[in-house]
Amino acid sequence: MPIAENFPEGLKPTGKVSLSDGNFHIMWGPGKKTNIDGSPAEAFADADVVAAYAARGEEQVPLGVSGTMVAVDWDSCVADGACIEACPVQVFQWYRTEKDIPAKDVVGQTFEGTGKDVKDERKDLTDKADPIREHDCIWCMACVSVCPPQAIKVDQSNVEKHESAAKSL
Repeated sequence: MPIAENFPEGLKPTGKVSLSDGNFHIMWGPGKKTNIDGSPAEAFADADVVAAYAARGEEQVPLGVSGTMVAVDWDSCVADGACIEACPVQVFQWYRTEKDIPAKDVVGQTFEGTGKDVKDERKDLTDKADPIREHDCIWCMACVSVCPPQAIKVDQSNVEKHESAAKSL
């Protein structure tokens, strides 16, 4: 199911993920196990993703949305990597390739931006495409057009929501 057209309405900032250069993006929650229509969120319905969490011995929990102007619904993201491959300015990286920690623990972390930005170089299907450099986005919408579960929303007008959320954290 596509990320909500009115994102981030109805969500609250749960924290931020920082880049060592001083930039950061907001995490929004709460996460979801089910979509609005009652169907399971894509990451919870995908047998390969569920198996990857089990293989790691990690509980799969609702994560929410990473980013504001470039927003990735991590509960819909199935780690396909199409967005990483499509992005001409490397906005995304596989977060686990830099810090191999559970996704639920990324809030409050600072990344160097040295994670892999190649589609097939994720750790496994528990990895998520993180818009670590959302401030570099050129608004081409390539990531939006290729995301199989439509988990990405790019909306430059959300900059005000980002700034407002940042003041509350």
